Amino acid sequence: MKKTFGVCLVLFILLAGLGTGEATEPIKIGYLATLTGEGATWGQHERDGALLAIRDINAAGGVLGRPLELICYDVKGKPEDAVTAARRLIYDDHVAAIGGTNYSGIQLAIAPIADKGETPVISSTATNPAVTVDPNTGKVRPYMFRICYTDPYQGKVIADYLIKKCGAKKLAIIGDVGDPYSEGLTEFVTKRADELGVENEFWAFRGGDVDFRAQLTAAREWGADAVALTMLYKEMGLVIKQAAELDWKPFFMGGDGYSPNIFEIAGDAMEGTFWVYPMSPDDPLLDGLKAEFKKEYGKDSTEVLNMTQGYDIILMLAHAIETAGKVEGPAIRDAIENTKDLKVTHFTWTVDEEHNPLNKPAAILQAKDGDLVYLETWRPDSE
Repeated sequence: MKKTFGVCLVLFILLAGLGTGEATEPIKIGYLATLTGEGATWGQHERDGALLAIRDINAAGGVLGRPLELICYDVKGKPEDAVTAARRLIYDDHVAAIGGTNYSGIQLAIAPIADKGETPVISSTATNPAVTVDPNTGKVRPYMFRICYTDPYQGKVIADYLIKKCGAKKLAIIGDVGDPYSEGLTEFVTKRADELGVENEFWAFRGGDVDFRAQLTAAREWGADAVALTMLYKEMGLVIKQAAELDWKPFFMGGDGYSPNIFEIAGDAMEGTFWVYPMSPDDPLLDGLKAEFKKEYGKDSTEVLNMTQGYDIILMLAHAIETAGKVEGPAIRDAIENTKDLKVTHFTWTVDEEHNPLNKPAAILQAKDGDLVYLETWRPDSE
């Protein structure tokens, strides 16, 4: 009972005012997730978290007296597949809103479709600032939202931690020049290092590369004492492993492209590496949800971040539809845009003027004995 109290309390607060009554036509919620291919572990856990929220909300009476129904499509981590799936959700399935899109490139690809179809989209982990603000016009994309923090903040945290906490004097940055997430994070790590007056150099690769010894050797010869990893977990794991094979042990820090699967790739070389993450997987606030996940699926969640954010996106959409009082895209969009102090599982959600969560903290984690342990929490006003 103690472990599930947090989830029950969140749902009680959120659903206290939701309509009850005879079930009618379900309200359809779309979800775009990478269920196969690289990154599938993220998408699978997001989907399962979203389904868990749908279950709990429907058990509490639904929204506007109607049950919620999740329609989830596999986008395989590919923007072109996401475009096809988004059109299908909007024009064939007639969903009220869409969640997921856990890559910046995917969210950017579907933005024009969602705007034209007047369908709100909440991304789980698309951190590139262009996701919600069009860099060409400077205008907020009207139907694009996110639950995660952004690359400007995440990049600042990585640079600050390596420079201020680890004492880095020469910062190497390794990233994927073909990926919007990696490009954005690289830009803001570089910007912050420049602001702090610390030498920094960028070494590039392209998605699909598996040998990073040339970049690592060049960075070591340049004199780097710290390395910022701005890519996704597979490449991060290979970089860390190959650095150990070269007997080079700088400070390493990566962003939220992390996955527990990285330990299988990097092995013992992971020990001591640092990570910035949207939450600590061991946060007591998550105990109830993790217990419910295990009860429902018969296993522990290995991707607590994605599972939790999938769950909380559905809580936000349920709140927005109920607040709007009708299942119409513009009204739901307005309700999301004006949300203040919504208590979801892992934080209190206020939507800022650029459709980001206001002042969402970041957890600093370190790899120790085959797992990540919590070190401290950073917020946008830290130092």
